[in-house]
Amino acid sequence: MADYKLPDVGEGLTEAEIVAWKVKVGDVIAVNDVVCDIETAKSIVELPSPYAGAVTALLVPEGETVAVGTPIIAIAQEGEAPAEEAAPAPAAPADRGHEEIDTNVPPEGNPTLVGYGPREGGVQRRARRKPGAERAGEITAHADVQDSFNAGAGPQHDKAQELIGSLLADEPAGTPVPAAEPPVEEGARPARERALAKPPVRKLAKDLGVDLTTLTPSGAGGVVTREDVEAAARPGGEELTPRASRDSAPGEREWREPVKGVRKMMAEAMVGSAFSAPHVTEWVTVDVTATMELVARLKARPELRDLKVSPLLVLARAVVLAARRTPVVNSTFDAEAQEIVFKRYVNLGIAAATPRGLVVPNIKDAQDLTLPELAEALTALTTTAREGRTQPAEMAGGTFTITNVGVFGVDSGTPIINPGESAILAFGAIRKQPWVVTHDGVDTIEPRQVTTLALSFDHRHIDGAAGSQFLADVAGLLEDPGTALLF
Repeated sequence: MADYKLPDVGEGLTEAEIVAWKVKVGDVIAVNDVVCDIETAKSIVELPSPYAGAVTALLVPEGETVAVGTPIIAIAQEGEAPAEEAAPAPAAPADRGHEEIDTNVPPEGNPTLVGYGPREGGVQRRARRKPGAERAGEITAHADVQDSFNAGAGPQHDKAQELIGSLLADEPAGTPVPAAEPPVEEGARPARERALAKPPVRKLAKDLGVDLTTLTPSGAGGVVTREDVEAAARPGGEELTPRASRDSAPGEREWREPVKGVRKMMAEAMVGSAFSAPHVTEWVTVDVTATMELVARLKARPELRDLKVSPLLVLARAVVLAARRTPVVNSTFDAEAQEIVFKRYVNLGIAAATPRGLVVPNIKDAQDLTLPELAEALTALTTTAREGRTQPAEMAGGTFTITNVGVFGVDSGTPIINPGESAILAFGAIRKQPWVVTHDGVDTIEPRQVTTLALSFDHRHIDGAAGSQFLADVAGLLEDPGTALLF
């Protein structure tokens, strides 16, 4: 039997949330089969299995956050007995404190599995739960009892209830439990133990924002029921509405959602950037009619027909070209060494809003890509980000970022610099506006396609002249894409 422990899938990961299980008890899996999706502080990651065999237990429910090194799934490897025939695991000590766990050693024969790699020391794991709570987790290893418990009826259900009670008491079924602690009201459980509830009830509690550990269970064997959750969430008896649509729930004036994962990392990064780098923002309004005409022509090109061609593609190309003339906008300020680090490459970040928060994946070495290659990279980047599948490596090492607020109909803004970079460009909505156009010295007012660009930069090492030069170059390339030949 092998317990797969949550690995560090990124640099310095300490914990992750189990978002969705891709397997169930009884499934037979191969090495590198995806067993679950986890949300880290950077993204949602598919977690492959380092073992081949039959799944005997899912040790962590969906929606729970656990520390790196915590066993999350049990797998019976080839030649081992099924879970129901295997010898029971010995009970863990009541308190093992912060145990050192070596998550650095990969399973034999799988040295390249994602999440395993050299680290300088072990990982501190949280203190283990009380024995009663630990043994309650063993129920998932008994597939026959689990199925009968979920069925909710018949003699097998009675057997499951008896087993649940014995596991919570840490005694064999049918054995009286001596009162070692002050008596607890019938049906209640210690506050720190994990609540017993069926998966649909757990999902309902998560949607309604109810903490299962605060409820007094009314079900047999100390099980929290759907009615318990609904009663706890009902403020005065009105109709209940899941959290996803709480904005229209009658009588509800506010609700709370935990800040975790990608959103938590975004908040910390933005605060760190805003208060460590002095931001300056400059604006320019540009006639991009020529760019829009170029986009229309590019869409008809055979090599670009299957790719997404938009004004963002032309802007991305303009940023890369303008950075050649003003390389300081693509540099970083090393405060400790008091040095400016210039870079001969452009890892172009594209800020993407996702349901779980803002992510900024970047296109590596964008300066070396042709226009079709840049279009392909942008298409892949945005598709992956919308699906929530951006990997940590795709967000590392960015040098300059574009945030396209125009897709929301916003004219522009004052963006905050992405940590580790020195400048960020906001791309506003493109609108038809009256514009003064000069032909042969004669001014006329014509409807033109107009947008606003806003550049925020780190004023410690990028002065106003450098920032203005870069912004003017980008604007000039959008106004007349033919000037790209001069760069």
